[in-house]
Amino acid sequence: MTLTDNPVADAIETSPPGTVLSHLHPVGSFDVADHDVPTGREEIWRFTPLKRLRDLHSDAAYSAGATTATWNTQDGIRVENVDGDEARGLRGVSGLVPNTRFVARVLAEVPTTLLVDVPAEVELAEPIVVDLTGSDASVTEAAHVALRFGAHSQAVVVLNHVGHASLAQVVEVKVGDGAQVSVISLQDWADDAVHLTHHEASVGRDSTYKHVAISFGGSVVRMDSNVHYAGPGGSAEMLGLYFADEGQHLEHRLFADHTAPRTKSHVVYKGALQGQGAHTVWVGNVLIRKVAEGIETFEENRNLVLTDGCRADSVPNLEIETGEIAGAGHASATGRFDDEQLFYLRSRGIDEPEARRLVVHGFFNDLIRKIGVPSLQEQLMATVEQELAKNVLKDAQPVVAG
Repeated sequence: MTLTDNPVADAIETSPPGTVLSHLHPVGSFDVADHDVPTGREEIWRFTPLKRLRDLHSDAAYSAGATTATWNTQDGIRVENVDGDEARGLRGVSGLVPNTRFVARVLAEVPTTLLVDVPAEVELAEPIVVDLTGSDASVTEAAHVALRFGAHSQAVVVLNHVGHASLAQVVEVKVGDGAQVSVISLQDWADDAVHLTHHEASVGRDSTYKHVAISFGGSVVRMDSNVHYAGPGGSAEMLGLYFADEGQHLEHRLFADHTAPRTKSHVVYKGALQGQGAHTVWVGNVLIRKVAEGIETFEENRNLVLTDGCRADSVPNLEIETGEIAGAGHASATGRFDDEQLFYLRSRGIDEPEARRLVVHGFFNDLIRKIGVPSLQEQLMATVEQELAKNVLKDAQPVVAG
């Protein structure tokens, strides 16, 4: 069978109207009019608090200027805002065909695209860091980001979201054949921010793609992270870490669409919750198509509930259209502190708040080490400590050395 450059778009073009490729991912369209405004009764929206999205999911007016982008520069790498024909040519560069109204609107209405272009064969020693800083949460905005990695390149891109914002965003990633790429999206917004974002990646033949989603800040954050394959032998690792506080809603939805044979996907997300009304949602979906023989996939979600009044929804899904696979599975668990771990630590003279701190650090530590950016790993451990100080450690007595 011949593999195309855009298997998702081709599958949509050959599907009868109204059919779905996956029960969680209906057939898409670039025409905004083809997408109804969500009501919350749809399967893909049933967990999301639509009233808190400031109409980003429907028909909010898209303004500009409240969120600014800055970045570090490296020789031979192009990072800039583009417009006109070049920007329009980047719409759908990942093979994305919108299956939600907000994604269709972003691609149709946003005049500029932030382009990160890494040429073929280039190997970057340091990450490209793009800081997206919001200044006004009362202004609803939209943004399109295109990350393009040439064949056999090696690069890490960090998208760091901070400040006050109401942002509808589409991030597209095109990974060339044989490339080794990491894309890290950090949502460290202020408490009033709302972030609705869709990440779509096309993974080339024999390439390696790592996507990391880290969500700590914001009032509401919903991220759809999708990956499909433009050729056989591609591998995708999708990692996530989130920590929800009182009143926060953090939602992560994953879709690994195995559109080529001998491809791999490995999903690991871990989250913690504390405070009244903290709510996290994780929905993982893997679709193994008939052509995708010999694939390997596994998805895992773990949630640690630290206080009363929290809610964690975890929904793994696996859809298989061929029996010729190397392996497939999923795991999901939500629970409180492990009493045996706490007992073990306290029996060694460690007080309860410190024991709880050590358990949470241990819960996140192995995942943080997989990110592969030492400076960011240190930052995340410090952020976990700050989050714990809000509830778990707030009554702990300081330890005096000596």
